[in-house]
Amino acid sequence: MILAAGRGERMRPLTDHKPKPLLPVLGKPLIAWHIERLAAAGIHDLVINHAHLGQQIEDALGDGSAWGVSIRYSAEGEGRALETGGGIFRALPLLGDGPFLVINADVWSDIDLVQLDLPSGALANLIMVDNPPHHPEGDFRLAGGLLHAEGLPRLTFSGIGGYSPALFAGCDARPFPLAPLLRAAMQDSRVSGEHHRGRWMDIGTPQRMAELERGLVRHGR
Repeated sequence: MILAAGRGERMRPLTDHKPKPLLPVLGKPLIAWHIERLAAAGIHDLVINHAHLGQQIEDALGDGSAWGVSIRYSAEGEGRALETGGGIFRALPLLGDGPFLVINADVWSDIDLVQLDLPSGALANLIMVDNPPHHPEGDFRLAGGLLHAEGLPRLTFSGIGGYSPALFAGCDARPFPLAPLLRAAMQDSRVSGEHHRGRWMDIGTPQRMAELERGLVRHGR
């Protein structure tokens, strides 16, 4: 699942008339970079949620056949984004009964998606990265392969992770964040984590998007 329902407030005015996932990075929509990497990793059944200007996303990507994938959409309605937890919960009927991968549309990384897995017994497996300058306090502590809501040092959640549908047991159809579910599962030692030490960027501002483009050119994409 690619999370693409955010309003992109920090990207305004670029996102006033175009959803953030369709903003171009070296001439290619940001979300297309994800689709290409997912297809290369052998992941061909995709679900994309959307809200703000969401029809533009469907019009641009279609059924995914241009990338050799199949895309289904979870439309949340204009101005009705359900937050991360609510958005995933709404899409569960499209995601099936087994574990699934979720990627924020507004991040970029060289994480090896082929290697991602959900360990037995875990409700979630989150990819963690070093704390970026704009988020120096981090999110969770990684110790012994498990994530903890308390303690130091902390790493930053990359926006990429694997989940079991069981994480959302007892939830209902309303907007709600994902973090409280994760923290509750961490108390039961059911959230694993991996520390990615490669390239990663949260594309939250026009400045960071320009920085990403410069980095891709420097590294030959």
